[in-house]
Amino acid sequence: MTTLSPIDPVNFAAALIKRPSVTPADAGALDTLQHELEAMGFNCKRYPFGKGADRVDNLYARLGTIAPNFCFAGHTDVVPAGDAAKWAQDPFAGQVKEGQLLGRGAADMKGAIAAFVGAVSDLLFSGWTPEGSISFLITGDEEGPAINGTKKLLVAIDEAGEKIDHCLVGEPTNPNQMGEMVKNGRRGSFNADLTVTGHQGHVAYPHLAVNPVPTLLGILGMLQSRHLDDGSEFFQPSNLEITTVDVGNPTENMIPETARARFNIRFNVAHSGASLTEWVEGVLEEARAGFDGSIDINIRVSGESFLTPPGKLTDILQDAAESVLGQRPKLSTSGGTSDARFITNYAPVAEFGLVGATMHKVNERVDVADILTLTAIYKDVLRRYFA
Repeated sequence: MTTLSPIDPVNFAAALIKRPSVTPADAGALDTLQHELEAMGFNCKRYPFGKGADRVDNLYARLGTIAPNFCFAGHTDVVPAGDAAKWAQDPFAGQVKEGQLLGRGAADMKGAIAAFVGAVSDLLFSGWTPEGSISFLITGDEEGPAINGTKKLLVAIDEAGEKIDHCLVGEPTNPNQMGEMVKNGRRGSFNADLTVTGHQGHVAYPHLAVNPVPTLLGILGMLQSRHLDDGSEFFQPSNLEITTVDVGNPTENMIPETARARFNIRFNVAHSGASLTEWVEGVLEEARAGFDGSIDINIRVSGESFLTPPGKLTDILQDAAESVLGQRPKLSTSGGTSDARFITNYAPVAEFGLVGATMHKVNERVDVADILTLTAIYKDVLRRYFA
């Protein structure tokens, strides 16, 4: 059974925005999506993970049973709206004004989900049938800790025998206008909390204390002095940034007991979370020698770097965008992380969506024309993929 009429992607994006699905709340967003997908003949299954306040709902839907399986991945969860009084209108009203759809999630990424749904419904309504399968992999945990979302969902569907052949993630990849950029990789993210503990004492009697501050600053200096790499054809150089240094000493004549710092490394494929951990731990071992205190670190690698080499998937995305817009988007690995970092372990993955200039901002919005353009591009992607 297919949908009785094509789905208007702008109206559907507005319907999704009206569901205030701030991570990890779903607020009916996945129900709204599932209703339309089932009307088009998709077999839908929900995958809730976590308990209590950490519970996250996820959706996997598939149309067809044979290979290849072209998957669209995304998220219905959004970041908080912030001060609603600073918005031009209710951030969850999903209203169109002066040719723009305004609301939290319009760009990131309910607009892209609606465009893909609209593309599939248009094709099915025209009588087109894919020679393979189309699937949706949608999470409610992308903007949060990403523990109970895509990562667990991929494991679950893999155990159920599902195989994804290629995956398109609908993140807002275009900085300023449609057709600028396809993301075919991402840098990894290495986060560390560093704590140096000495012995508190009077500044006039330093021999009776152990000051942790010089040791902390020495460690940070050693870390920053390393030239990580020069980048590559697809990646900018890796960079280490110190994001905070805290002592919290309110007294001018006291040596503090503890000094803390936090730093982040955005790294390309020249490194891995394991190799960076080994390097940092080596620096700390050197600093511990002769230091009469303790040095502790908490390391979290929230995502490894990855690259999808130019090939079938990237060619199709670039060709489709160029066909609709007359402009060929470049391949890029810039920006932060996305759930593509998990999907790359299962299938070739690339990202292409709307303009992201206002994502996470007050008055997040997208041009209605861009949603329609993206729908047309996604339709062309599907035709080319199954040709």
